[in-house]
Amino acid sequence: MRPQVRSIPVNSQKQFGKKQEVQTDSGSGIFYKGTPAYKNIRLIKKLEPYIFLAVILGIFVPMSCQMGLRNMFRTMMYTAHDLLINTVFYIMAICVLAGALSDMLAEFGVIHIMQRMLQPLMKPLFNLPGAASLAAVMTFFSDNPAVLSLAQDKKFSRYFKKYQFVSLTNFGTSFGMGLIVITIMMGYGYMWEPLLGFFAAVCGGLISTRLMQRFCRPVLGEDMVLSEEEKASFDAENIARLNGDVPEDKKTGLFQRCLNCMLDGGKKGVDIGLAIIPGVLVISTAVMMITMQMPEGGYTGAAYEGTGWLPMIGRYIYWPVHIIFGFENPENIAFPLTALGAVGSAVALVPKLNVTPSDIAVFTGIGMCWSGFLSTHTAMLDNMGYRPLISKALTAHTIGGLCAGIIARYLYLLIMFFR
Repeated sequence: MRPQVRSIPVNSQKQFGKKQEVQTDSGSGIFYKGTPAYKNIRLIKKLEPYIFLAVILGIFVPMSCQMGLRNMFRTMMYTAHDLLINTVFYIMAICVLAGALSDMLAEFGVIHIMQRMLQPLMKPLFNLPGAASLAAVMTFFSDNPAVLSLAQDKKFSRYFKKYQFVSLTNFGTSFGMGLIVITIMMGYGYMWEPLLGFFAAVCGGLISTRLMQRFCRPVLGEDMVLSEEEKASFDAENIARLNGDVPEDKKTGLFQRCLNCMLDGGKKGVDIGLAIIPGVLVISTAVMMITMQMPEGGYTGAAYEGTGWLPMIGRYIYWPVHIIFGFENPENIAFPLTALGAVGSAVALVPKLNVTPSDIAVFTGIGMCWSGFLSTHTAMLDNMGYRPLISKALTAHTIGGLCAGIIARYLYLLIMFFR
């Protein structure tokens, strides 16, 4: 938001010169014309176009020189198209099914039961209501955006304070695609290492969720997501249902209630799938193009070709990474860097890498905790209405994923020491 600019008061004209009328814009800062702060803002505004052009050219010129201008644009378009067809619609399908399931769980009181049963566990660990455990279950069996279907349900969000509600993105992402990652890792011939990584991912999610809450609590305060009036209406409706006092228009049979929940929840999933298209396509395409490598036969302009800049950066930070994560092969840094954008692509890299059992534990911890959060966090928070908090969520989850990898590495060493 642009800073607010005001004219200098009359009694301050001697210090800053003659008073001039300045247009007032809404904003959080107040700057008077003639002050050093105002001059800095004017200078930044003048330089913004040139800085923007320099950054854009600094990215696309080297990329086009490496890939070829034609191949670069073809890869960009084909990657975005493939993400739309195979990723966004896949996420939309998850959201539709998750939305139908969440509506049914809310309709028949399962969320309320989970809230009461798991509150003693969730509150001290994650500082979340017991109902949040449902988000972990749904993302573990599907993917990160399953949280959105729950977030749209007021019967679920009624238990949360606003800062807790925002941290659901970090909490749910920590379990995203967990079943898929663990199953694939076990399919590569490793059994207990992926389970160790799962435990590390849960620890990383705890750190990420707590950090996100620490970042957002001063901003959002202690207010609940729903107002007292909305909560009172839900409580009155639930009490009426328990007493059998249901309005005539809602007196439907069991089959009709199930059908209504599936259709209404599925419709919410469609809306969510459409809302996340811009974030997934833009962010994921950018991440893929700087992560993926040149194919063996050279660039052809096909989808998912790239410059490999992220793995290249990883080679320069090999020694710190080796000390922290224990990677013996510098190429292994490609896994966590790829997992930033898409953990499915990162898991597919494992057969091509020279890995050890310790690496598998670290890969599972980081991959499951991050689970492509760069390509989903932006869209998720934007859909939930908290776009200004995206940078805080990304920072918290980056730290959480790194902690998950460190925990997996040193837990593995501890277990091997006592074996």
